[in-house]
Amino acid sequence: MTAKQKVFFTVINDKGLHTRPSTELVKCAANFQSEITLTYQDLSVSAKSLLGILMLAAAKGAKVLVEAEGDDAKDAVAAIVELAENKFYINY
Repeated sequence: MTAKQKVFFTVINDKGLHTRPSTELVKCAANFQSEITLTYQDLSVSAKSLLGILMLAAAKGAKVLVEAEGDDAKDAVAAIVELAENKFYINY
């Protein structure tokens, strides 16, 4: 049975999920076998798709739902939430 995991994170970067944090998110998601989806407002995209993440246009303060399904779903969601809490390791 494959695991399913769902968690919200809040975008705390001043400039929201623009190109650089989105690139870090894609790199992070690529390390996992699970299917990972990000949902913001009415749009759901793959966390492994840079263009998809950019289409979310999630600004600072946005609450984004991370869903993962697969053997490493729990680890995938935890890694993405940690990345978001660390501002995607981007300092302006």
